[in-house]
Amino acid sequence: QVQLGESGGGLVQAGGSLRLSCAASGRSFSSYNMGWFRQAPGKEREFVAAITWGGAGIYYADSVKGRFTISRDNAKNTVFLQMNRLAPEDTAIYYCAAKYGGDYRLSSSYSYWGQGTEVTVSS
Repeated sequence: QVQLGESGGGLVQAGGSLRLSCAASGRSFSSYNMGWFRQAPGKEREFVAAITWGGAGIYYADSVKGRFTISRDNAKNTVFLQMNRLAPEDTAIYYCAAKYGGDYRLSSSYSYWGQGTEVTVSS
């Protein structure tokens, strides 16, 4: 019973930054763990970052650790992904997702998905 909508994607030069937002509607948003995934052309969807419902547990893929920051504002029902030092390898469609249980790294653990926002990093 959660609807998710991503925004903030676009075209950026290598080394630049973007901030993605995921607005959620529905009941009990604060009870869900949230994650970001991405899918590049010709590639499978991969885990990017996750945050627990209270914000105490934060996890990142090795490829983005130190460059990306996930956060959430439960009062505004919004999850963020701050992306710094972007590289062409980060080009993908980025999806936010919500789950209540399961392995945070697995897309199959998530019950609700947004429509995605496209990020393109030029060299």
